[in-house]
Amino acid sequence: MAAVYKSTAFMGVFVFTFVTLCLFPLPVAGITRHYKFDIKLQNVARLCHAKSIVTVNGQFPGPCVMVREGNQLSAKVVNHVPNNITIHWHGVRQLRTGWANGPAYVTLSHTKRPKLGVPYPFPKPYKEVPIIFGEWFNADTEAIISLALQTGAGPNVSDAYTINGHPGPFYNCSAKDTFKLKVKPGKTYLLHLINAALNDQLFFGIANHTLTVVEADAVYVKPFEAEAILLASGQTTNVLLKTKQHIQMPHSSWPLDLKNLSPFKPNLPALSNTSFIANFANKLHGLATVHSPASVPQNVDKQFLFTVGLGTSQCWQNRTCQGPNGTKFAATVTNVSFTMPTTALLHAHFFGKSHGVYKTDFPRELKIRFDYMGTPPNNTMVNNGTELLVLPFNTNVELIMQDTSIVGAESHPLHLHGYNFFVVGQGFGNFDPQKDPSNFNLIGTVERNTVGVPAGGWVVILFVADNPGEEK
Repeated sequence: MAAVYKSTAFMGVFVFTFVTLCLFPLPVAGITRHYKFDIKLQNVARLCHAKSIVTVNGQFPGPCVMVREGNQLSAKVVNHVPNNITIHWHGVRQLRTGWANGPAYVTLSHTKRPKLGVPYPFPKPYKEVPIIFGEWFNADTEAIISLALQTGAGPNVSDAYTINGHPGPFYNCSAKDTFKLKVKPGKTYLLHLINAALNDQLFFGIANHTLTVVEADAVYVKPFEAEAILLASGQTTNVLLKTKQHIQMPHSSWPLDLKNLSPFKPNLPALSNTSFIANFANKLHGLATVHSPASVPQNVDKQFLFTVGLGTSQCWQNRTCQGPNGTKFAATVTNVSFTMPTTALLHAHFFGKSHGVYKTDFPRELKIRFDYMGTPPNNTMVNNGTELLVLPFNTNVELIMQDTSIVGAESHPLHLHGYNFFVVGQGFGNFDPQKDPSNFNLIGTVERNTVGVPAGGWVVILFVADNPGEEK
């Protein structure tokens, strides 16, 4: 999966389309496949609102790229829109080219098909289908960003969630704008689920069916069954759908009017269902085979505790903002709100011109600890800056990420560019450094590239800093 971001000098995650890496069976591995992506504006109508949005090759969502593991991919990207554009791949590690992988000014994934001759570690599916969850905004997304920056308030939420670009029948003026997948009875389908929503963790299920989870973030997992799937923003999950031979449909009279038959609804958990979230996370385990090893670091060189959440920032002089007590809302990690630079960070590092671009004193943890999920501190103001953390090559890192309720508890997605990591533990409430580590899973835990810090909770990841931003 590749996200194509339309960016301004401030932030660029509201308008996006997707190129999906569809790693289907192809005759030869180890070859180079060439693609051209024309980034252009296209008029699209949803919910009785038409507007111009960014598309790839005129498609929304974007086209499917046909490759298999072991192929090389050469993509020529031509930008036809007035904004800066970056393409970022999930599930494909760009080793030692981190400056060409990610959002503008910071640094410049997908589903996986095995190499030729290497079978799936599960029965071969009848068909593979990418399913992308996204959001639709009736308003111009650049105007939404601009308004939020002017007022200091949170940006307006989307008008609809979408499946493969379609809002579906439960929104106004959208009865015919529904993604439909025609299936055959008794067949197994491999669904490539991609959460491309901005911030929200989403649940997915199919009425009267059980799904089998086989892969997460392009890494195989030990298969397990679930009636509902949880995906944080940016995560991908592959599931097997075995269609039933016969479906019992509620009816009052025959013959059935199939065109006007109301759709079945799956029973999905509430977003506040912490029990489901914890149970689903605990079911994810690495496959731990020769082809899919789970090499979890067994020792830690550096440990960090990052708090993530919302704080406040001073409003502009002689103005009143719409955040708490006239302040501005500010996203923060360990009480530092990121200031976007005007020079690409890794480029500045690579060429030895980082002086004045960023500082390397990002805090390892908060100077003053408090009850993260309890009464917030009196001072909710954050520090602003472009501060980084520099790690020695091959360092084993343990990162604890703790949600806070300073302004309000919510889930926070985290994607580590250029890396996979192991999720060794998570829970709700405050992380307890004395008790919680004894419950860490250091053998065969799941390997991911994106994780959601649960609302009102914490998550711990381990990774090896083996993908430097500078090569000497």
